[in-house]
Amino acid sequence: MKNLLLSLPLLLLLKCGGGPANPYRLKIDTPKKQFTVGNTLKLEIDAKKDQPIDSIQYFWDGTPIDASYTVAEQKLGSHRVSAWVYAAGSSTEVSKTLQLYAASPPALYTYTILNEFPHDPTAYTQGLEFEGEDLYESTGLRGQSTLRRLNYSTGEIQQQVALNAVYFGEGLTLLNDQIYQLTWQENLAFVYDKAGMKTLRSFAYQDSKEGWGLCNDGNRLYKSDGSNALWILDPATGQEIDKIEVMTHKAALNKLNELEWVDGKIYANTYQFNKEVAVIINPQNGAVEGVIDFSGLKERVDQIPTLNVLNGIAYHPGRQSFFVTGKNWSKLFEVALSPQ
Repeated sequence: MKNLLLSLPLLLLLKCGGGPANPYRLKIDTPKKQFTVGNTLKLEIDAKKDQPIDSIQYFWDGTPIDASYTVAEQKLGSHRVSAWVYAAGSSTEVSKTLQLYAASPPALYTYTILNEFPHDPTAYTQGLEFEGEDLYESTGLRGQSTLRRLNYSTGEIQQQVALNAVYFGEGLTLLNDQIYQLTWQENLAFVYDKAGMKTLRSFAYQDSKEGWGLCNDGNRLYKSDGSNALWILDPATGQEIDKIEVMTHKAALNKLNELEWVDGKIYANTYQFNKEVAVIINPQNGAVEGVIDFSGLKERVDQIPTLNVLNGIAYHPGRQSFFVTGKNWSKLFEVALSPQ
């Protein structure tokens, strides 16, 4: 696992602002290729020969800064550094885009199996969440997508709604006696009443192009879309009100799938490592603080032709344990997590 983390590609993305005729170039001197909170930028304007400069004003995401700027605690990911150059009664803007990475590598975690429970091997699991003792599941594939309420200990489906065949079901979460369920590429989420699983309304995505995973912090929804972004949604309207970019100390982490909110952190399944892995994300800044190696679980389920990846992570507060499964897995595993 450590080798996998070290092999992740790391790029400092610098994209120049002005066009070819711009006589000025913004130079950014950084202490490391991987720029992190606490590092200091040294900013300078490089002018073509005989180009005068009267004054310069530098900006970080539109906020004025000094030519020597130490980055304070803030969200990770893309930030715009720019400068307005004033000369001979005119002004010119130049800019670069910089990536802000996590300050430290994630901690590594492993698991201990506490229990194994039966799980429907025809369920292409996309969302998993507890509400009391009831386990809710969203399944995918067009023509097979469902919303389900389960008895987790027996695998019995106690209540089920089938989606129209045009929809590919994705992540789900429960908030204020309502169930929210995403669809993949149909640009639509559905909201149900919890008691009867009757559709109350739907809402469309905005800047997030697809629906992958979904969770909530008790007030707002967090949605993944296959990129390294987690979109923050107003549960009343579905409007995207903010986002965070998920970053390790070396790379943007994309392909974030099923999500679970636990004690102020977001746990996410991911395809990033081509292994059975989940990550722990700080929702305040997007830093990946932990990587959970679930290797070995997939080998414990029925090895059927349709067997697919780990996807489905739910926390049971009363038992203080995690429940995980995968797409077309015949088992639901109750596990405890521990540092490696």
